[in-house]
Amino acid sequence: MYKTLDHFDVDHRLIYVRNIFIFSLSFLIVGLVYFQLIKADEYVNLASNNRLRMIRLLPPRGNVYDAGGVPLAVNVRTFDMKAYPMDLRYDEDFNEAAGLFARHGIPMTSQDLRTSVEKQYVAPYRAISVAINLTLAQVSDLVMDPEFPSSLFPSPVWRRIYPGGALVAHVMGYVGEITRDELEDQRDLYYQAGDIVGKSGIESMYEEDLRGVVGDQVVEVDSRGRRLRDVNYNDPQKGSDIRLTLDLAAQREASRLMDGRRGAMVVMDVNDGSVLVFFSSPTYDPNPLTWGISNKEWSALTDDPDRPMMNRVSGGAYPPGSVFKVVTAAGILMENVANSRSTVYCPGSFELGPQTFRCWRRSGHGTEDIVGALRDSCDVFFYQMSVRLGVDKLIEWSHEFGVGERTGIDLPGESRGNLAGREWKRARFKESWYQGDTVNYAIGQGFLLMTPLQLARVYAAFANGGRLVTPRLNANKKPEWRGLKISRANMDMIKRGIRDVVTRGTGRSAGSYGIEIAGKTGTAQNSQGEDHAWFVGYAPADNPKYVAAVLVEGGGSGASVGSPLVAQMLAYLLGHNK
Repeated sequence: MYKTLDHFDVDHRLIYVRNIFIFSLSFLIVGLVYFQLIKADEYVNLASNNRLRMIRLLPPRGNVYDAGGVPLAVNVRTFDMKAYPMDLRYDEDFNEAAGLFARHGIPMTSQDLRTSVEKQYVAPYRAISVAINLTLAQVSDLVMDPEFPSSLFPSPVWRRIYPGGALVAHVMGYVGEITRDELEDQRDLYYQAGDIVGKSGIESMYEEDLRGVVGDQVVEVDSRGRRLRDVNYNDPQKGSDIRLTLDLAAQREASRLMDGRRGAMVVMDVNDGSVLVFFSSPTYDPNPLTWGISNKEWSALTDDPDRPMMNRVSGGAYPPGSVFKVVTAAGILMENVANSRSTVYCPGSFELGPQTFRCWRRSGHGTEDIVGALRDSCDVFFYQMSVRLGVDKLIEWSHEFGVGERTGIDLPGESRGNLAGREWKRARFKESWYQGDTVNYAIGQGFLLMTPLQLARVYAAFANGGRLVTPRLNANKKPEWRGLKISRANMDMIKRGIRDVVTRGTGRSAGSYGIEIAGKTGTAQNSQGEDHAWFVGYAPADNPKYVAAVLVEGGGSGASVGSPLVAQMLAYLLGHNK
């Protein structure tokens, strides 16, 4: 009897406690909904208007210098006019600010201001920029205006400029305001709307090094937004400086040589891959892009048929023509298809089934060994030898020299080019590979595409004795290379052939500038018009220091157009850098 009463009493108490708990929890939930949802705007408004404001302090980006310490990218101090989103909520707020800007010659409508606030909004207590890139004189005029609204305040900021302008556009790239997609893709949540990020080139490649560390300032304000006291301040930290291997003076010389031409010129150290010249023509001035251009101006750049924003050095892929013959020669020799005594008679054409493949010299070259075939750029020699070698071995040796792969240069947007074989053709065209395709490959035509930088890397390997170096622009980046599986004897034979190209072959015009050069001419067929002109070479021929590659789109003959450009560039460097 007592146990039954005790159990009843305990159960009754538990029910009582449970009801109190449920009632308390319900009360808390109702209060939470009321304060967090129904009254949220009112309390956020009270807090932001009467207490704390946070200002995000962007750091200056790291500077970029050329090999000699000449500045390529630096910062200048300008001003942004800022405001807090909670102070720009009503039409009269936007109209007042827009009227102020209009009176002082700054084109900014109330709709522009509204769009800017919506785009940059993160929190009501985080300041956003409503006008950017203002000079000190402009800021002075604005704040001295009798009707200057208390909702606005100036803030000093850093802006990027490029003293080298168009000379270094394809190397440096440019910076610009972060896009919505870039904000969504960021991994470290470092950025906010309105921040400036690297868009291309070195600015993009080394963004994490250059950007620095954001600071912040927290201030207490009264209900009118007037500062009462500083609550907290963290200094922004400047980004790291970078020194490049690029030589700005040599870059200017490349610009002079390529003036009026579409194409590319690249020069690098044959031993460590340091890039001294990286010039794509035509080019553009990155400074306006950094400070902001109109849609019309952007369209004029991107729709230009000469494609000035295209990086032709590492991003443009072209048929290499006869400059590729050194790779074919390496495969022929290493697979014992030919040796130093092997010869081919060139009558000016080569019959392969029903097809006739002609040599560039219609009268023929007569009997040629491999050294002579390189010297005279005899197509028939390489036609015949490539059929014996076969496409699979030719592609294998092309891979050995880095054809069809990125060089690894520290720039974004590098092209792999195209090293297509049997499977590629079957997948692309539903056709088998024919011996005629192999014949075209042997002389750098057909489906084969390479960048000027890839070709410079190939010739650097011959110049340095068999090391395929990785091109680099950052002087602090450790040199990298891998050894090639080619014998010294076969390499020397090929080097003798390309040395003869300049002394008594197709590239004799490169020998008229006071230095000894070894290199190869190339004239590549272009389906869009005039042939492309190529020349790739290194100097001094006996003790190579630099390798240079030049491409002139629609330039015609590599012998008459390409070789003098490379020779002048190498002569300049060897005289300039003694």
